[in-house]
Amino acid sequence: MAARGHVQDPNDRRLRPIYDYLDNGNNKMAIQQADKLLKKHKDLHCAKVLKAIGLQRTGKQDEAYALAQEVAALEPTDDNSLQALTILYREMHRPELVTKLYEAAVKKVPNSEEYHSHLFMAYARVGEYKKMQQAGMALYKIVPKNPYYFWSVMSLIMQSISAQDENLSKTMFLPLAERMVEKMVKEDKIEAEAEVELYYMILERLEKYKEALDVVRGKLGEKLTSELQSRENKCMAMYKKLHRWPECNALARRLLLKNSDDWQFYITYFDSVFQLIDESWTPPAEEEHSLEGEVHCSIEQAVSFIEERISEESKSSRPLRGPYLAKLELIRRLRRRGCNDEYKLGDPEELMFQYFKKFGDKPCCFTDLKVFVDLLPPSQYTKFIRQLLDVIPLAAAAENEVALPGDIKALQQHLCVVQLSRLLGIYHAMEKKQKLAVVRELMLRYRHGLEFGKSCLKTELQFSDYYCLLAVHLLLDLWLEGEEAAVWQCLTLLEEGLSHSPSNAQFKLLLIRIYCRLGAFEPVSELYSSLDAKHIQHDTIGYLLTRYAGSLGHYAAASQSCNFALRFFHSNQKDTSEYIIQAYKYGAFEKIPEFIAFRNRLNSSLHFAQVLQLLTGELWVGFCAWSICLKALVPFSRDISEEHRKLSLEEETLWLRIRSLTLRLVSGLPTLGHTIQPKNSEKTAENGVSSKIDTIRALLQQLEAAVDSGKKFLEQKIQYPVLGPPPTRMAGFFSNGSCQCQTSLFYLVSDIYELDTNGLGKSEIQERIGNSFKSLVERLTDLFNKCKGDLIEVRDGTLKTHPNLLENLVFFVETISIALWVSSYCDSVLRPFKSNLQKKKKKKKESSVAMPPVFTHFLDYVTELQTLTSNVIDHIKGLEIILTALKLEELSLKDTLLLQEEKKFTKTVQGKVQSSYHHSVQEIGELLKKRLDTIKKLKI
Repeated sequence: MAARGHVQDPNDRRLRPIYDYLDNGNNKMAIQQADKLLKKHKDLHCAKVLKAIGLQRTGKQDEAYALAQEVAALEPTDDNSLQALTILYREMHRPELVTKLYEAAVKKVPNSEEYHSHLFMAYARVGEYKKMQQAGMALYKIVPKNPYYFWSVMSLIMQSISAQDENLSKTMFLPLAERMVEKMVKEDKIEAEAEVELYYMILERLEKYKEALDVVRGKLGEKLTSELQSRENKCMAMYKKLHRWPECNALARRLLLKNSDDWQFYITYFDSVFQLIDESWTPPAEEEHSLEGEVHCSIEQAVSFIEERISEESKSSRPLRGPYLAKLELIRRLRRRGCNDEYKLGDPEELMFQYFKKFGDKPCCFTDLKVFVDLLPPSQYTKFIRQLLDVIPLAAAAENEVALPGDIKALQQHLCVVQLSRLLGIYHAMEKKQKLAVVRELMLRYRHGLEFGKSCLKTELQFSDYYCLLAVHLLLDLWLEGEEAAVWQCLTLLEEGLSHSPSNAQFKLLLIRIYCRLGAFEPVSELYSSLDAKHIQHDTIGYLLTRYAGSLGHYAAASQSCNFALRFFHSNQKDTSEYIIQAYKYGAFEKIPEFIAFRNRLNSSLHFAQVLQLLTGELWVGFCAWSICLKALVPFSRDISEEHRKLSLEEETLWLRIRSLTLRLVSGLPTLGHTIQPKNSEKTAENGVSSKIDTIRALLQQLEAAVDSGKKFLEQKIQYPVLGPPPTRMAGFFSNGSCQCQTSLFYLVSDIYELDTNGLGKSEIQERIGNSFKSLVERLTDLFNKCKGDLIEVRDGTLKTHPNLLENLVFFVETISIALWVSSYCDSVLRPFKSNLQKKKKKKKESSVAMPPVFTHFLDYVTELQTLTSNVIDHIKGLEIILTALKLEELSLKDTLLLQEEKKFTKTVQGKVQSSYHHSVQEIGELLKKRLDTIKKLKI
């Protein structure tokens, strides 16, 4: 804010101290300085706005807004006031007010290029595309510069994109934009590459692919120079749209002759060759094959072309991977088509072996070859791996010892083979003892490989990290097979790996997932912070926090992580607007629709919906998981499928709906209230009061339907891979009885409302309410019984955790919280009834008049609720004592895998889990004590 070029008038000097205070975060001094200045200069509007900024930043939003509106009402035209008001409105998240500000300024100073430009950008921030179009043309009339004209054109395109009627888009907005550009083309006024890009974008959206191709190939296309092969890529895109496969093929062939390592053109080349074969296309006898030159239209030509590229590669100054991979790609395509010509290209196994010999020491070798492993018959997997191992220079120090690499190249080659072994399923088929032996070997290789990374910085990864990761994946397999000790070994190895590679994101993500699976959230928060997630990553991996924080009883951390996530999603709106404005300023028009789509995608994020739902209510609502499956976590896994992703999304959506409806039902309770006079149903219908309970009942029906859908979904008994999408809490919600408890509580609301409406006359309603109270206590007691047990137990020297007990305790807290809200509503209805009856008793002086049974039912229910909650608190205190007394350092795991150097990491891991459980039960206990205090106040 303080970066102001030169002093334009004396007021700048007077305002300087206020700017400085605001820039330094000293908002109180800024307000004081502004007040001093305003005493001397009452008409210095900018000082008033700067004071408003100070007030806004100190939390006095209403005062700040009132002060800003005073200045805005005067329709200022001085630059200082306008800029200060713009800053204030942005901080208030009220960008629409900026448009009004500059609309007024433009009316007063109609020939100001600066104000017109600011008005256009203000419209851009709020997505007023029609007004942007008008503002752009008004600006062009004042200052006839091309960028302003094309701002208006781009605004027409944005109107077409945002139009709900696609027909309107293609018949009005886009044709108008096309005519506007054509006018400039005819007048030879096209100056910049961005203007040609815009013309191309319009024609492409109008599906005028031939015209777009003519533009790119013509004189205007010569301006497309900022990106490498921009012109060729656009031509290629149009050839594909027009199904002009000869040109596609010839252009791809020509580009590959220039650069035989460009993979995208190999794909296009193969696509076009087979399209031409399918169409039985033959080249003309005398004319050119195509506009782009020679065309290949047979398998023989394709085979010959690839062989030529490999021959050329041998003469290249650097090794090129493209031609070798292209040969494998062609074999795969021929095999899929059932052609017998693949033998001309060679044996895939031999080709992959030769590729490994040439590129095996490069980290990309594994990712290159894994695409083509399906060309190998399963019977050849072991032979292929042995063949690869035979060419790696490994040396053993003594007989029967593991042969180790002598340099980084040999280590990288061996790592590639080990990764391929995992991918081909060789380790999957092993027995437990064999897997454990492989784990020991991998960790030996990992620790040996650390010697090569002694000079690595902390921000760099160790060369041998993948050995540790592979060992962890094997141990995870054993854990899933029921080997409990394996999970502790996983954590131990990951913590050891992280101590040597503090920046390894895969170590951290795996630790997060495994700690969460064990029910220990405490270490996760620090690990996530150290990931230093950037922008969109808060959406794609932020669910790792929000899924587990609240469900494992870490309410403070849950609140913090959700607030952080919400700030990211809200800032997305502001940030994206700035990107759009910069795109207009620099003519990057093709990026504007991308930015808009990105913003819309984030606004529709499931993670956003979950976090928003949580923070609009209380923390009991629950923390759902995002349906992302992190590929970063599973570099060697074959278990993740697209089907799992789809099922995960379906499950997440169902769970979110159940939780959202629950929250809406709770938030609807205060609207019911209590009316002093009993009402009859006819009168209720007349005055519209019944609509409130009707809303509750309608929501309850929707909840029942959502619950039924959830139960049907769970009947599929889906087992997600351990590193795939985490399941929601829906299964536990149904199995532990929370669902039945919560649903019956909302039915009780309906009965209490009926009692409130009809008075105490109907005994059957009172009896129904009494039965509901008894049933609720029984269900809550059953839920508590499912919370009993030790969170950590030592069985045969192995540590076993029971995180499901922790989640059940959290469900109990949530259900008790809902029970208290419903009980408070009951109290608000019954208390006035009892008060009226007591008044009548006193008037009639009758002490023997029997009180309606509903009061006794309610008091008994509250007493039982109090006793039950006290029992749960005592149980939690017992858990705390056990967790505090548990001496994990004295525990020696029976698994012989544990080496001496690993023991300190094992102690660290076990200590983290123990500490996390301890803090979980503490927070749950504190929350229940508050609930108990509330229960004690429910004495009517």
